[in-house]
Amino acid sequence: MDVMDASAPTHIAHRDNHTHRDVNGGWLRPAVFGAMDGLVSNLALMTGVAGGAVSQQTIIITGLAGLAAGAFSMAAGEYTSVASQRELVLAELDIERRELRKHPKDELEELAALYESRGVEPGLAREVARQLSKDPEQALEIHAREELGIDPSDLPSPTVAAVSSFGSFALGALLPVLPYLLGASRLWPAVLLALVGLFGCGAVVARVTARSWWFSGLRQLALGGAAAGVTYVLGALFGTAVG
Repeated sequence: MDVMDASAPTHIAHRDNHTHRDVNGGWLRPAVFGAMDGLVSNLALMTGVAGGAVSQQTIIITGLAGLAAGAFSMAAGEYTSVASQRELVLAELDIERRELRKHPKDELEELAALYESRGVEPGLAREVARQLSKDPEQALEIHAREELGIDPSDLPSPTVAAVSSFGSFALGALLPVLPYLLGASRLWPAVLLALVGLFGCGAVVARVTARSWWFSGLRQLALGGAAAGVTYVLGALFGTAVG
């Protein structure tokens, strides 16, 4: 009795602490990276134009045009990418479904051999494969997981991906434009707000990495700041050359 009592806290602690983060980042990837893309690309675009010593109105129009063009481009690209991936997966599932229907014994042996290769005894591996193959849909799901590495019940949605990318990109791209829309006449408020946003996005990314939030935030801030600085210099050089 004492042994059981002593082991219980350890078991409970293991159960409570043995949890994992969402490494797939289904919602986080398009949202955070869309916002980062919007921030970096629109900030760089606006600083490049501002480097050419143009008017405040030109910078605002440039920022809004960059926001709209980038958001629609991101949404279209994400939709096409995810839709193509989903169609490929569905095509492979159809192939596997036909194989399960036409050659059930061969597929059963294939599944049993897979379990054997992972250390399960041959007799037990075959019995497990037989029991799991009784339900055709369950058999399909198992074969898809084991052979294709996918979950048929959790396929990504092209619409969700597109809407998420559109919204997050637009939100990120809006930050450097916002100070101008609120009446700012200088570039530095837009740069400051965008850099704060980049740091925040980088810190959020730390949720799915082993890095600390401040490291991820500073890294993204440095990359975005470098992009803005380079484009500003290029804009100034081009503006001088054209002028």
